Amino acid sequence: MSEKAFQDYYPDNYSHCYGCGRLNQDGMQLKSYWDGEETVCRYTPRSYHSGGFPGNIYGGLIASLMDCHSAASATAARMREDNYTADDRRPVPRFVTASLRVDYLKPTPMGGVLEIRGRIKEIKTRKIIVNTALFAAGELRAKGEAVMVQLTESNAGQ
Repeated sequence: MSEKAFQDYYPDNYSHCYGCGRLNQDGMQLKSYWDGEETVCRYTPRSYHSGGFPGNIYGGLIASLMDCHSAASATAARMREDNYTADDRRPVPRFVTASLRVDYLKPTPMGGVLEIRGRIKEIKTRKIIVNTALFAAGELRAKGEAVMVQLTESNAGQ
């Protein structure tokens, strides 16, 4: 794989997600990359991402960031495991969320870049577990775990 963002490998029909879809003009258009054995995504929230407590990020945004970054991390892990190359013609593996757990550790302030880091915990035939951590102002604000399941041709439209 090259230095393209993981999400840039998604085919057009899988690129409309609010969180990570490069073709969703109203979405967040997240970009995730390898950083050694971890994955990383940086995102700057907009003012309307404020939560019930003024000056802090809405918890649903945090969960969404962790969810979409985990899906992209699972795709990248599968591509790495299966030795994809930049010019590979095989379909890009796509994952959906089977389970997402988020532990909110402290308030996440507005006004800066959020960093989401992922670490692959487990890779099975169709399941990949990703541990995530969200940082703001250099401090851990939330952590979580996502169980991602690989779509197959038979279940992609269901």
